[in-house]
Amino acid sequence: MNQRFASISLKFALVILFVPTLLWSDQITQPKTFTGEITDSICASSGSHATAIARTPGMGNDSESCTTKCAAMGAKYVLLDQATHSVYTLDDQAQLAQFAGHKVRVTGTLNGNAIKVIKVSELG
Repeated sequence: MNQRFASISLKFALVILFVPTLLWSDQITQPKTFTGEITDSICASSGSHATAIARTPGMGNDSESCTTKCAAMGAKYVLLDQATHSVYTLDDQAQLAQFAGHKVRVTGTLNGNAIKVIKVSELG
């Protein structure tokens, strides 16, 4: 009886430990879709380009020019979701340049706050 109880207990413990790992792993690897603006890592923290544009007239007068100029200075392109105030780092920087300052839909896999980009399309 004790041996059977120990065997069942061990199996139960393994299930308890293994199932959350499977669920967590599935969340990372399943592609998801995110919407927001392709902005830069400098302006994303304030949620707007207004401060950079006001302080430095050479940054341009809109989101696209400011994002492009910040990227030229070494900032990274990021996705800013205004609805949730979330900022996601993006891995495919070369692909993102054409979407600087634009509202987009990004499909990719999420790991923490980083998205491994599969596809980017501009919102109409």
